[in-house]
Amino acid sequence: MKHILDDLNKAFENKIRLGIMSALVVNDQVDFNTLKDLLGVTDGNLASHLKTLESKEYIKVYKAFVGRKPKTNYKVTASGKKAFKKHIKAIEQLLK
Repeated sequence: MKHILDDLNKAFENKIRLGIMSALVVNDQVDFNTLKDLLGVTDGNLASHLKTLESKEYIKVYKAFVGRKPKTNYKVTASGKKAFKKHIKAIEQLLK
């Protein structure tokens, strides 16, 4: 069982980061406001968790302007998807 625990990723232990990654793994990309509404968190709280995932290179940030309004989209990276799936698989193994 110890080897299963080794596959748990500390970056995904927080429920907000778990929610962010879950949304990004099943969607091509998701914008900031959609994530905020989906997870029911504040701008600052979401931004800090996104920054953590970005610093680990699990997500990529894309900024653009739509008209005069800024729009920020997020996309999971290949390494982020791999790490997240490994984490989920470890949780599934623990539940068996």
